Amino acid sequence: MVVFWSLLIVGIVAFTHYLTNTHRGRQSGSSSGEAAWGSRRAEDLLAERFARGEIDEEEYKRRLTLLREQR
Repeated sequence: MVVFWSLLIVGIVAFTHYLTNTHRGRQSGSSSGEAAWGSRRAEDLLAERFARGEIDEEEYKRRLTLLREQR
């Protein structure tokens, strides 16, 4: 009985590990939807840096323009 439950738990863990690795593999692709999401995240990070005062308004606008041109 202990062996059965041990194998069941190991199987569930292995299956979960397989699913999470498969999911990560699909995210690393470069389809147009993922590229748009990535640039959106970059814009959010840039806005956060501006809000924290790490970059000034001129630098923010320059980098934002570059990001949007790369889309």
